[in-house]
Amino acid sequence: MASATGTSATSSGTARTSAPPLFAADVYRDRMRRAAELTRDAGLDALVVAPGPDLRYLVGSRAETFERLTALVIPAAGEPRLVIARLEVPSLAMSAVGDLGIEVADWVDGDDAHGLALAGLTARPRIAVSDSMPALHVIPLSEHTGATPQLATAVLRELRMIKDAAEIDALRRAGAAIDRVHARMGDWLTPGRTEREVAADISRAILDEGHTEAAFIIVGSGPNGADPHHEFSDRVIERSDIVVVDIGGPVEPGYNSDSTRTYCFGEPQADIATAYAALHEAQRAAVAAVRPGVPASTIDAAARDLLRSRDLADHFIHRTGHGIGLSVHEEPYIVDGNDIPLRAGMAFSVEPGVYFSGRWGARIEDIVVVTDDGCESLNNRPHELIQL
Repeated sequence: MASATGTSATSSGTARTSAPPLFAADVYRDRMRRAAELTRDAGLDALVVAPGPDLRYLVGSRAETFERLTALVIPAAGEPRLVIARLEVPSLAMSAVGDLGIEVADWVDGDDAHGLALAGLTARPRIAVSDSMPALHVIPLSEHTGATPQLATAVLRELRMIKDAAEIDALRRAGAAIDRVHARMGDWLTPGRTEREVAADISRAILDEGHTEAAFIIVGSGPNGADPHHEFSDRVIERSDIVVVDIGGPVEPGYNSDSTRTYCFGEPQADIATAYAALHEAQRAAVAAVRPGVPASTIDAAARDLLRSRDLADHFIHRTGHGIGLSVHEEPYIVDGNDIPLRAGMAFSVEPGVYFSGRWGARIEDIVVVTDDGCESLNNRPHELIQL
């Protein structure tokens, strides 16, 4: 264990894990090596990564952000170090830090933790910080470096956007788990119940089907379905309602599911059936457009152009998709203007929707993974307007 000044570890302290890391140590070692290379390529001296998805990706740590600084420092040249308050060192037990042999520089209240994080770098280092780092730490780091840090997004997204085989397998398991929840929707989603009651049943099922938590639940019935980010309320579900159900959460080792299906009770009105059929076609067109080399914006355009041809473009009020992995929303974003070429291993949602304010809404969402010649859908429940 290193002291607050960053000297070598002693035999009385260790950062070795007391539980198996999420992946093999070589996986994390390679991720940090590539992060250092990308840091150097970006003309930076170091990345400073706070607790959150980026830290979990790099070393498997589930540490949380507090007012005391915890940060993994990856220099463009040299060995990485993890700066952490001494009382938080036990949180490293559920990580690969010890197996990787990373220097742990611990500190106690009253020490200059931000200065410790920058020790060994140049006098005015060019650093980039992870998105999840709070201003509480960004500003002191700025004062030490004499410049506002850059965001590490451009570096870390190059790593996290491309999923390896183990990550894709984790996403497959998450997708299958949330499909099993949607398959049980008829057990809970019935007229006369409130959205909140249905959401409570869904929450329990999400856990029963292998998730560690229900990260989000949307049960949008009738006019509430026209709000894409409605959660649930005490509104009583009516037999004439169209109901949007958007659910997901993490499955170990922390990779997320996210799937939306739309439900009804009996035959829908003709105008609803027509609009939904167009939405179904738009979602299929967008999935069919996924292949390596095409810009992310092309997928958005495939859905949007189809809906525009049916005079429904004004009712599609959000992007077509978002990347997914350790975060529910991450790069790449499937939106107009994002011309990043798709590459094999990218995983993202394809989720066009149509929303009629005060009346009803609908959305169809699958997670797909780009393959060498197209894509694999990780959600396989029916895409039609599902009658219960």
